[in-house]
Amino acid sequence: MINPVQSTRSAYIKLSLFVFLFTFTWAASFGLYAIWLGDKAGLNGVEIGTVFAVNGVFAVLIKPVYGYIMDKIGMKKHLLYFVCLVSALMAPFYIWVYLPLLEAHFVTGMIVGALFFSLGWYAGVAAEESYTDRFSRLYDMEFGRIRMWAALGWATASSFSGYLYNISPEINFTISSVAALCMFCVLLTLKVDQFGKEENNVLSKEKIVIGDVFALFRNRKFWTFALYIAGVAWMMFIAEQQFSRYFVTFFSSKEEGNAMFGYMSTVQSATEFFGMMLVPAVVNRIGAKQGMILTGLVISLRLIVSGLTTDPLIICLVKPLYGIEIALILVSVFKYIAEHFDKRVNATMYLLGYQAMVYVGSVVIAPPAGYGYQTIGFEHTYLIMGLIALLFTGISTMTLSACTQHRQPPVVPRREQKAVH
Repeated sequence: MINPVQSTRSAYIKLSLFVFLFTFTWAASFGLYAIWLGDKAGLNGVEIGTVFAVNGVFAVLIKPVYGYIMDKIGMKKHLLYFVCLVSALMAPFYIWVYLPLLEAHFVTGMIVGALFFSLGWYAGVAAEESYTDRFSRLYDMEFGRIRMWAALGWATASSFSGYLYNISPEINFTISSVAALCMFCVLLTLKVDQFGKEENNVLSKEKIVIGDVFALFRNRKFWTFALYIAGVAWMMFIAEQQFSRYFVTFFSSKEEGNAMFGYMSTVQSATEFFGMMLVPAVVNRIGAKQGMILTGLVISLRLIVSGLTTDPLIICLVKPLYGIEIALILVSVFKYIAEHFDKRVNATMYLLGYQAMVYVGSVVIAPPAGYGYQTIGFEHTYLIMGLIALLFTGISTMTLSACTQHRQPPVVPRREQKAVH
């Protein structure tokens, strides 16, 4: 007989380790991606910006496809296996494919790189988060209690990746590939495929069809959710893209500013880690909609204060709020989607309505934001973005649907139910 408690604990440990290794794998290499493009590939600022823009386009295209596949296969791990294998190719891809292509034929290298990084990271991390959300609801756990290990994985890799990069970036790439192989092995031992063989409150035996995707676009709730993402989440993520450049201006030297930014980034990762532990209890109490509204208020506060302050201490205190925002928005968004959208399309809704929409913001908002930084300065641009986030937060109090769902009892597989009785 199977002990359901031990089975659940074992599955939690294995999936948490998988999540940790996933972000560790990509943080060890991709965390220094922009620097590598300039230092090793020899690209200028315009070319680097173009690379990120094309990466964003591919991410927008591939994420909905991953979402559809996730809804089609349920708790089967085929897509995650594929993502692991792509990640394991990190070292050979960077060294023998990507760098030579960028040097010999920039456009070809840029397109091939965008495809690789979208399959492995941009869409891959979204698929991993969607799988983690389903897992947590099936086992009656909190998503944040698993997702917090991703923050620890990123912080762990970041703590030494810069030092190793200064020796040779190839060391970083090799560590990433080895970690990805470990991640693949952990995933092999994770046994949750028994779910989905029968109807439950998380998975449907009636699988998604392409018509269900088009039906989302006819759903008013989809567009009110998208409005929130465009008005609030876009401001959050776009402002963070170049926040490091603004942050260092508060200090007497660039070196001092860079050092302090590194320290505060570590604090931010710790804030996200502990936020993932505590935020679920808050969102369960106030509801997913109010959690999203609270996220908007925190984003507005951070951006408005960033635009108004001239004090280095204040800007240091403001930066870690981004970690709280990440925890709040992820937990709230997953709970909101679970309540208001058919369980057949949960993954598609997350990767299309949230993840893909966020990357659309990189295409739509990043250029005018960059123009604002150059013409009116970071402080005025952040102030405007904070006010926009506050405005759309207010609008969303009226347009987002109310959340009334209580937490469901755990979904215990039939064979484990027999063990209990």
